[in-house]
Amino acid sequence: MNKAVILVGGPSRATRFRPLSMHLPQPLFPVGGQPIIWHQIKALSAVKDLREIILIGFFEDFIFQPFLSKCQDEFPSVTFKYLREYSQLGTAGGFFHFRDQILRGSPKNIFMLYTDICCSFPLNELLAQHERHGRLGTIMVTKVDRASAHLYGCVVVDHETKLAEHYVEKPETYVSDMASTGVFVFDQEIFHFMARVMEKRASEFEHERVQESAYGRYDDGDDSQNINRLRLEQDVLRAMAADKKLSAFLCTGFWRQIKSAASAVPANALYLQQAHESSDIILAESSNEGAEIKGAVYIHPSAQVHPTAHIGPNVSIHARVVIGPGVRINDSIILDNVHIKDNAVVLHAIVGWDCRIGKWGRVEGSKVTKANDIDEVTQSGVKLNSICILGEDVHVKDEVFIRNSIVLPHKELAGNKHNEVIM
Repeated sequence: MNKAVILVGGPSRATRFRPLSMHLPQPLFPVGGQPIIWHQIKALSAVKDLREIILIGFFEDFIFQPFLSKCQDEFPSVTFKYLREYSQLGTAGGFFHFRDQILRGSPKNIFMLYTDICCSFPLNELLAQHERHGRLGTIMVTKVDRASAHLYGCVVVDHETKLAEHYVEKPETYVSDMASTGVFVFDQEIFHFMARVMEKRASEFEHERVQESAYGRYDDGDDSQNINRLRLEQDVLRAMAADKKLSAFLCTGFWRQIKSAASAVPANALYLQQAHESSDIILAESSNEGAEIKGAVYIHPSAQVHPTAHIGPNVSIHARVVIGPGVRINDSIILDNVHIKDNAVVLHAIVGWDCRIGKWGRVEGSKVTKANDIDEVTQSGVKLNSICILGEDVHVKDEVFIRNSIVLPHKELAGNKHNEVIM
């Protein structure tokens, strides 16, 4: 059988996703009508002989239990488990720490995925290449612009043998335009390899401790915090590439990171377009018939959309939303319990839970055209031109224009705001 591990991080991560991650963890934020992590679980559930999906993170146990219970009902052939790290152990530390539970049942292959990515997830193809080449692990890569390659983990690939010859995390100079996607599959022997890496790290720490003690500079607290931390990229993948134990699989479908709140909007569009092409879009119920729906759109069955509204493309409308007459929405995510009144406009935006937008109100961001537009939404405390974000329970009064701004929760806006972070 096969297993999968999804790394979900912890509450101290995803600060660039605020104010949306103030309401719920980033992995559970909805894009394409479903939580970010659901898309990974759906893809994994279609992998041949995959029997268990394990979430590893630093959130409290109860955070993911309701979601995993729903997944158990939706994907009955797969079992689900959440394992909480006792401290933040690094990107591979939790994976190594829980190796006994991961190896239970003797899985042949083990997938590892980061949660903060949006992807077409060609996992069966990835697995087929991994088994064909028989190396210890396979990393899925994607081709990126040369100018932005330094933002990613870069892999030098022999395209004939599919061997990953070299791995560098965010290189200062150009190395390759093949970037890690945060999707991997390993043979179960990966844990023996990690154990050797940990032994080498322990030896290096001991050597440094002896050296520093000789000069009176040794601090036991430094080692106790770092000795059990294991970084997948710098410690494991780099060593695997050096030992010729890593293959590379090229993803030709879509991929992008979901690092900042702004990146949720293009990710939402990609998932909706994928579902639209496979005729898997859920439109509104009969009470919403007559509204002009353009392109890929998700509307929750409990939402009420007026027949004169214009919705789409690339719009997700969630539970109990009320859309009034003449409203226009495109390239946006409208979260639960939002009420948008007559003739309001929402463009390139995320409208948070329980928000209210008054008549003739306008919430508008800038269209995302390239990855750099969404990596950062502020600079030195100033809002950059990007999507517009309303946090939970924000009230925009009639005829008010909110443009390119981030609004924290529980605010009432009675005047126009442009390129501001409203605390």
